[in-house]
Amino acid sequence: MTKRGRGVLALGAAVYVVAWVFGSQALYPVATGLVAAVLLAVLWVRAGARAPSLRRHGLGNVLEGSDVRIRLEVAMRSVVPPPTLVAVERAGRLPERNVEIAHGGGRYVLPEVRRGRYVFDPVRLSIEDPFGLARVELVKGEQEALVVYPRLVDLPALFSEGGSHAQDGRRLLMQRPTGYELHSVREHMQGESLRAVHWPSTARRGRLMVKELEDAPRDEVVVLLDATDPPLFDLAVRAAGSILRAHVQRGRRCALVVNSSTRPTQAVHSAGDWHRVFELLAAVEPDGRTPLYALLQSEAGVAARALELVVVTSRVDGALSDRLVQRALSRRGTSLVHVGGAKEPQLLRLQSAGVPVAVVRPGDDLVEALGRQEARVA
Repeated sequence: MTKRGRGVLALGAAVYVVAWVFGSQALYPVATGLVAAVLLAVLWVRAGARAPSLRRHGLGNVLEGSDVRIRLEVAMRSVVPPPTLVAVERAGRLPERNVEIAHGGGRYVLPEVRRGRYVFDPVRLSIEDPFGLARVELVKGEQEALVVYPRLVDLPALFSEGGSHAQDGRRLLMQRPTGYELHSVREHMQGESLRAVHWPSTARRGRLMVKELEDAPRDEVVVLLDATDPPLFDLAVRAAGSILRAHVQRGRRCALVVNSSTRPTQAVHSAGDWHRVFELLAAVEPDGRTPLYALLQSEAGVAARALELVVVTSRVDGALSDRLVQRALSRRGTSLVHVGGAKEPQLLRLQSAGVPVAVVRPGDDLVEALGRQEARVA
């Protein structure tokens, strides 16, 4: 029963008392009608609210910027049809929507949805009589998610390919994507070369100890996406995803590393891996707090060990520039995508050290910005 229904019920009781006190026969039907109206409204609403079932349609694959058309299908199992039925929908950070259900269903549109993962709460169904005297609210359906993927572009060419960055005419694809890691140490055996001696262990134990190395595969290309700048993050996601897909289409072993709060990493070695990368690009949020250069300090990290590193960021400080220049001087493939187009003094330094730089501004054509030969940074 609603607040209005309780008010009408109280009014009916008051009219009945007045009719009894003053002996007014004309007021008895009025009092009876007011009370009966409330009781009938309550019975109608409760009879129409018996065990409805609900299904939500339209949560397929969606690209950012598209309109999402949602259809709610409600099956009422009661013999008495409900007077009015309204569904209240809420998904993530999207505004709440009231959808009127008629003839077993209702529709609404989410216009130009941004990239992200939106979790739909169970639907709240509100059944109310036409006069607003009685209302029943039910919670139906299960939690579902709408995943809005970034709108990537096909890049027939990359700004970092060719020119002075081709490594003496050899494609990076022909390099052996492996490296050697220290597995353990053991005692030196007669006849072994002294080049394998592990001197710290030798000095500690007082006898010759040699290194045992194991062959560890490395990813050819790692795309490092900076997630510390919310205003430009969606553009950075599109740029990073497009570059990563271009390398995957060339048959290269790749990995995506995101500098967010959880620092997710996803390798791409098969077609199934790409779907997980696409899901990651859709759901990741710009909540990173760690400086980007910190991910390149440890040589054991995925990004630091990559044969070729592509950094996508909107902030280039001196510490990050130092790490990228060191990689370039050690003849390891390194390139940078600067998102936003703000003047960064470090970009000239990177280009002077032989690091390819691409600048992507809001509204730019990604195919042109990431596919053309790099331009000198003004």
